[in-house]
Amino acid sequence: MGAAAHKPGVQRRRWPLIVVVTLIALAGLVGFTSLAIWQVNRLHWKVALIERVEARVHAAPVPAPGPDDWAGITAESAEYRHVTLSGTFLNDEEVQIYTPADFGPAYWVLTPLRRDDGTVVMVNRGQVPENLKDPATREAPEGPQTVTGLLRISEDRGWLFSRDNDPENGNWYRRDIGSITAAKGFENAAPYFIDQDMGADPKGWPRGGQTVVSFRNAHLSYALTWAGLALLVIAAWGLFIWTEFRRTR
Repeated sequence: MGAAAHKPGVQRRRWPLIVVVTLIALAGLVGFTSLAIWQVNRLHWKVALIERVEARVHAAPVPAPGPDDWAGITAESAEYRHVTLSGTFLNDEEVQIYTPADFGPAYWVLTPLRRDDGTVVMVNRGQVPENLKDPATREAPEGPQTVTGLLRISEDRGWLFSRDNDPENGNWYRRDIGSITAAKGFENAAPYFIDQDMGADPKGWPRGGQTVVSFRNAHLSYALTWAGLALLVIAAWGLFIWTEFRRTR
């Protein structure tokens, strides 16, 4: 038996290496499979989100939430809901928020609208080009107004590379409604804002109806990628085991 163990061409199996490679492969398999399952769950979530938003955007407008409903407003429960509200614009308190547009540098025009109950709702009346940023260069709506549009959640957090708001100097870069209403001294202001629908003149300024209702949905491709990597790990481990056992014959 001792002589057989040292026959030419016979090699010992490298069990420590086999165990290490197997553990690494198992970790990779668990990791990639978990990511694939997570992306499948995200896919179902994104599809439900798109269906919900589409239904809200095209529904008939309903009254905008009042103070009694403000505490329960979330993105899931209310964002992109088509709403209507009436009141008077406080044109002297208008805020311009920088945004890139198809026609170059532009600004969102947010104007507070005071309702009959004394509450204030910020209304995004639309975009204007840089040369119309100054309110004196355009006509402001006077008297009682009725607005229809999409309810939007305050942009409390900035995006990657986005600049911070500068309330002291009146420079705004995101629609952070809490900061804006606080800077204006509004004590009874809604925590949301309204993206106003496009007006009768599609070429007028500010240009409403600019809400981008589009959600990138690449979760299926991501799930397939992670699943493919999991299968690749299995194939690589199988090839290693086959090669290792073959060399010990």
